[in-house]
Amino acid sequence: MPQPMAPAPARLFLFAPGAGAPSTSTWMQAWRDRLARLGTVVPFDYGYMKAGRKSPDRLPTLIAAHAAALASAREQVPAPAPAILIGKSMGSRIGCHLSLETKVAGLVCLGYPLVAASNGALRDQVLLALTTPILFVQGTRDPLCPLDRLAPVRAKMQARNQLFVVEGGNHSLEIPGGKATRPAQAVSDGAVLAAIEAFVQSL
Repeated sequence: MPQPMAPAPARLFLFAPGAGAPSTSTWMQAWRDRLARLGTVVPFDYGYMKAGRKSPDRLPTLIAAHAAALASAREQVPAPAPAILIGKSMGSRIGCHLSLETKVAGLVCLGYPLVAASNGALRDQVLLALTTPILFVQGTRDPLCPLDRLAPVRAKMQARNQLFVVEGGNHSLEIPGGKATRPAQAVSDGAVLAAIEAFVQSL
């Protein structure tokens, strides 16, 4: 007699925003709803956002806020649930830094800011230090992460890493074109979600 299949494990997605828009933004809420099909999603905001400031805090302060959000989120989900740090732009980069200090199951970067907007410097040090599996989701029109600059970084990384490319996507994974591209955008967003699901299932 065949044995019943075990239920899928609970998953915790700690969802970090980018530097310029809080967790209440339309973009963040839309992706929160999509990710909810895969597990429990806990969005949060960094301290400077809560205080109404536009300039991000220094890196140690951002990492500490991310760590506090993870500790709080873990209290909301059953203990065995694997934690995946997912973030938009800056939020994904801070999640990478946090994974060097706290064990998590995986990292998902939605538009990783590989190139500093201020001076064009390559921010690859944390990526090269990672041991946590990571999924990059990058648009081909993202000036903050040219794919030809990401490729050699990925080749040098010690962590298992994957890349999902959004053809025509910008830094927010959006395809330009207004109303005419809405069906294509929906298809693209669905493909991104499928890639995230495949990645977390592999962890």
